[in-house]
Amino acid sequence: MNQSINRRQVIQTAGALAASTALPGLLTSAHAQAAWPTKPIRLLVPFAPGGSSEIVARSAAGELSKSLGQNVFVENKPGASGNIAMQECAASTDGHTIILGHIGTMAVNPYIYDKLPFDTEKDFKPISLLAKVPSLYVVNADVPVKNLKEFIALARAKPGQLNYGSAGNGSAGHLAFEYLKMATGIFVLHVPYRGTGPQLTDLLAGRLEAASVGAPAILGHIKAGKLRCIATGTKDRLPQLPDVPTVAESGFPGFEMTQWYGLNAPANMPQAHIDRIADGCAKAMRNAQATERLRGDTALPVGDTPAQYAAFIKTEQTRWKEVVARAKIKPD
Repeated sequence: MNQSINRRQVIQTAGALAASTALPGLLTSAHAQAAWPTKPIRLLVPFAPGGSSEIVARSAAGELSKSLGQNVFVENKPGASGNIAMQECAASTDGHTIILGHIGTMAVNPYIYDKLPFDTEKDFKPISLLAKVPSLYVVNADVPVKNLKEFIALARAKPGQLNYGSAGNGSAGHLAFEYLKMATGIFVLHVPYRGTGPQLTDLLAGRLEAASVGAPAILGHIKAGKLRCIATGTKDRLPQLPDVPTVAESGFPGFEMTQWYGLNAPANMPQAHIDRIADGCAKAMRNAQATERLRGDTALPVGDTPAQYAAFIKTEQTRWKEVVARAKIKPD
């Protein structure tokens, strides 16, 4: 009997010692987890400054800085249809680098490039879908058309003589216009640029006849009369442009085209950190000031969960794989 009691005492004492030895390590680990981020977070934007990506990224970064307790700074790194920044993010091991995911980089590039130095599914983790941005179809103010029907008639009368610009092969603007060409049967030449900013410079100067651009980047130019919006890619008319019909209204039922932007992280980032950023994104996209700023530029804030964003990316990849194949889109 006494021997049994002594055994129990020994076991209990040993267990207490083991627990006391492990506890500091557990507390240290928990503290390290709670302390993240320990330095500013770099948000890579895989495009040149001046487009919708800039507006969405900076709106999110400002609010995330508050919720995470560290500065989130935006770094534009354009090139190779966004693949340069994507490769850098995928290879990052500092635990403080994320990237602005986009319809082009996440849902199109995997199908227009024969080989990429990264895998969008294996090398990245989804964080949150930030916003959807309506695609607007515009022409230079000197082009003699007032709406999409007149533009189609002009393009058919001058096949291959009109051109449109985009932020680059595989960019949202490229996809949007190729989608329009497929729906309408017109032939308009594509002129790729390195970013929305350079493209807009030539569009405003009259060196391009047309383009499809995210609403935030060009709404001011439309209201100033420098560009003419001939149709929107949305399901319904935009409150900011109530007199402009949608492509669907213009004789092509079911047509819809919007850009989208989310946040993605390298695959090595702990899920706890991913979830914390996602929570911050949800708060950011619900913040009254950020929401007003985005909606003022026609961007539609979302801020969903990693699982919801992952499902959305899958759906978009299926959709645009077909468009890429039919339009025979190839990289520069």
